[in-house]
Amino acid sequence: MKVLVSDKMDEAGIDIFRANEQIEVDVNTGLSPEELLAIIGNYDALAVRSSTKVTKELLEAGVNLKVIARAGIGLDNVDIDEATRQGVAVMNTPGGNTVTTAEHAIAMMMALTRNIPRGTASLKAGRWDKKMLQGREISNKTLGVIGFGNVGSIVATLGKGLKMKVIVYDPNISSDHIEKAGFEYVTLDALYARADYITIHVPKVDATIDLLDAEAFEKMKDGVMVINCARGGILNEAALYDAIKAGKVAGAALDVFSTEPPGENPLLTLDEVIATPHLGASTQEAQSNVAVAAANQIIAYLLEDTVINAVNVPSVTGEILKQLRPFLYLADKMGKLQAQITKGGIKQVDIEYIGKFPDLDLKPVTINAIRGILSEFARYEVNSVNAISFANEMGIKITESTSIEAGNFLHLIRMTVVTDEDTNIVEGTIFGKDDARIVRINKFRLEVIPEGHLGLIHNVDKPGSIGSIGVCLGKHNINISRMMVGREEDGQRNIIFLMTDTPVPPAVVKEIIDLGLVIHMTTFEL
Repeated sequence: MKVLVSDKMDEAGIDIFRANEQIEVDVNTGLSPEELLAIIGNYDALAVRSSTKVTKELLEAGVNLKVIARAGIGLDNVDIDEATRQGVAVMNTPGGNTVTTAEHAIAMMMALTRNIPRGTASLKAGRWDKKMLQGREISNKTLGVIGFGNVGSIVATLGKGLKMKVIVYDPNISSDHIEKAGFEYVTLDALYARADYITIHVPKVDATIDLLDAEAFEKMKDGVMVINCARGGILNEAALYDAIKAGKVAGAALDVFSTEPPGENPLLTLDEVIATPHLGASTQEAQSNVAVAAANQIIAYLLEDTVINAVNVPSVTGEILKQLRPFLYLADKMGKLQAQITKGGIKQVDIEYIGKFPDLDLKPVTINAIRGILSEFARYEVNSVNAISFANEMGIKITESTSIEAGNFLHLIRMTVVTDEDTNIVEGTIFGKDDARIVRINKFRLEVIPEGHLGLIHNVDKPGSIGSIGVCLGKHNINISRMMVGREEDGQRNIIFLMTDTPVPPAVVKEIIDLGLVIHMTTFEL
């Protein structure tokens, strides 16, 4: 089996490949996209970090490619959906640098608080600016942690160990789970109002882009300090600059930027800002850990059909996977749909298999459904192997049931999600051999192809409502590729699913909502 390592990786991982007689490894870093495209067809596996872009074109050229392993967490550079379509397993190493990233956030907070970078620079310049560099104590200060995933939970624990008062906000984890872990659950506005320090530990998804914007900074305490070691773009850099200049924010510690390298970023001109070049995972231990983990993943998959930390493949053999693939795909899309229409911390997920299903263990389908839900909240940490345990850690109860009751479909998957605020039901089926369809959302019956740029609209069932939506989109040059309409059982409202060639911007969504007969609109990606 041939393995290509296309990004720089710790020698500990390379040595594991070389020690296995059944593996031939080539380390070839710094290739251009064209050079990589020309040779990828010769390899069974690809080991990457963040530099290599695994695109649709690369996957199509990788005719022998079976597995991709990322030595690290983030998979922004891998087209996971296309890899799934091509039958290529995609794996990451989420545990290898979790502690390292959490420790870096705490180190950044301490360095910011005690003016360590400025003190070092002034001393090296021959000055003794002791009076100008007075800091603070962090003991008994309030640390606001946004995001209680793998990294955020460790940061919260470390903050508690430093005798800080730790408050936590995470809309996707129930308050009971956070409080059982020993921390106070608060709303986001309450966190802004109370925290002396705010540290960000959420993935970069549509809902978290510009989460900390001008409005958010205005809600914070005067003199707050902000730490971002998650992803660039979650914090609006222009708004942060203005907040520092206005005296609202006393300082910021940034390991990540919207554009990396950041170039001539105005924030870097401020004494109140300290920064590092995305060093969250850059320790010797972390680099060795993720390289070793990625090598072991690839070898186990190629030689033993064993799946470790796959983000798109459950732990099943190839033959069973082939039979289950349509249902795995459907369950994943249903989960992602539920995650985007459901509000509040998830308490329970019920999955029912109704009708005639293959005589196979459907547990992998359930796992994929849960992975689909959670991947919208923690895209870089949840996979088919750890999805159930991660859900359990979040306090989510999962139930499965089967029924052979007769219905309109040969086989039907019904997914019910219960949160602190809401309950939503989604049903899906397979037409023919592998055509996935969503056929019910709560009270609405419809037929939706679960892919692409989608808009979900609730409107009053009166003449002119659908036409006004189409006119509005046309005015903004947004083409509707498909439209599916379902009617509520009492006949008073419609639900409309739009598939558009391009995303519908927030300003256009607001314009549609302001139409007389439209009740609500939500956009998402499947």
